[in-house]
Amino acid sequence: MKISGFSFGRNVSKLYYPIKESILSILPICDEFIFVLGEGDEDDNTREILESINSPKLKIIDTKWDTNKFPNGMENAHQTDIAISHCTGDWLFYVQADEVVHEKYLPIIKSRCEELKDNDAIEGLLFKYRHFYADYNHYIDYHGWYQNEIRIVKNKPDIHSFESAQSFRRIPNFDGRSYRKMEGTHKLKVAEVDAYIYHYGWVRPPKYMQSKKKALDSIHKGDEKAESLYKNQVEEFDYGPLKKLPKFKGTHPKVMQEKMEDFSWGDKLNYTTYKRPSRPKFKHEKTKYRLVSFLERNINGGKHFFPFKNWELIKV
Repeated sequence: MKISGFSFGRNVSKLYYPIKESILSILPICDEFIFVLGEGDEDDNTREILESINSPKLKIIDTKWDTNKFPNGMENAHQTDIAISHCTGDWLFYVQADEVVHEKYLPIIKSRCEELKDNDAIEGLLFKYRHFYADYNHYIDYHGWYQNEIRIVKNKPDIHSFESAQSFRRIPNFDGRSYRKMEGTHKLKVAEVDAYIYHYGWVRPPKYMQSKKKALDSIHKGDEKAESLYKNQVEEFDYGPLKKLPKFKGTHPKVMQEKMEDFSWGDKLNYTTYKRPSRPKFKHEKTKYRLVSFLERNINGGKHFFPFKNWELIKV
């Protein structure tokens, strides 16, 4: 059995993504790791960070992005598909640049891959998620924050990245461009794996968080729209009050220790319940979502009502 790890990114380091930690977290169970590196700005040093991993398993593929040809976030899916095209494994393990796997889950993941390798009914593996927020001690489990996602798929020609690289789908006779097309596509048949993806996409200094949001809006809405959206906005992102968010009681992956030592923005965070009146409420702060989240935790066993579900779960 062979496992290929893969990911993609552009301007990864200048936006404070934990890309080195992300790759290192799954590298021990991967036979190769493909990283598709988009041409970035002159002040970005993602290549140097990748090369510092110093592993023969790591292969860097250089690309140029075209968000006009692939608008609405589809360039993310296109870059993901480029990475997939270079993978040679039986299983393909996808980690986004802000996702990290705890070392305690690696034996579980590898064992599950071995168990289901020859099961033709299974096309992918479904992971659980932990979304860290603002710092490394708080996380969000409110309605609307996805609880599961596909992160391992089998190496089959019809399986492609989907929408904005959020998930995967089986797309027969794919035209190479229509990553948001629903008609004629199929949800993957997946099995659960008892492991979490630790998502650190919302943990970075407020200035970097604002830059990241603008970069994502540029990919999804176009550069001109993003410029207008952020023209009069503050330079630093306001995470809002953190006091009511749940605190993380577990341990972080060992590969994250050095990154976590760089935590220097605690004085910019709001550990009270006070919210600036001028800042619009985030979804998880709105009364409707707080009520739905309360019902989910106390009536539905913590599972979300009507969640995003781009897969067909097979119990095996």
